Amino acid sequence: MSLQETVRDGIKGAMRAKDQVRLDTLRGLSAAFTNEAVALGKTPQTPITDEEALAVLRRASKQRRDAIEQFKAGGRNDLAAIEQAQLTVVESFLPSMMPREQVLELARAKAAELGVTYRADAGKLMSALMKDLRGKADGNDVKAAVDSLLS
Repeated sequence: MSLQETVRDGIKGAMRAKDQVRLDTLRGLSAAFTNEAVALGKTPQTPITDEEALAVLRRASKQRRDAIEQFKAGGRNDLAAIEQAQLTVVESFLPSMMPREQVLELARAKAAELGVTYRADAGKLMSALMKDLRGKADGNDVKAAVDSLLS
């Protein structure tokens, strides 16, 4: 079953369970999948691939993280809690990310492979790592690993 179908089935389950946060989140994801299909030049009824669905899920996760940060900065912890609950739902569909320690090990290996030792070459190392770790590790973790290696 594709991710898009899993989300659609989750909507039915959330309705039955009367889980409003999950229902709202899954409906939003379903709409985002439809928007992605249209943006890719497909009809709204055409299913998207799992890779495209993962890209939508990653964007939704990032949007919610940013919203949580903004709401907390603005003193709106009530809205931050709602976004956090939605983020939990979105992340349940994403594959688990690599732990920071493993990212740091890979960053060390890639730095040795590329011969990067100076802070000026951080962009080259970051680019190579992100190419290898796209979808497997959080970009913030990769940046933190590169910064700690070259500081």
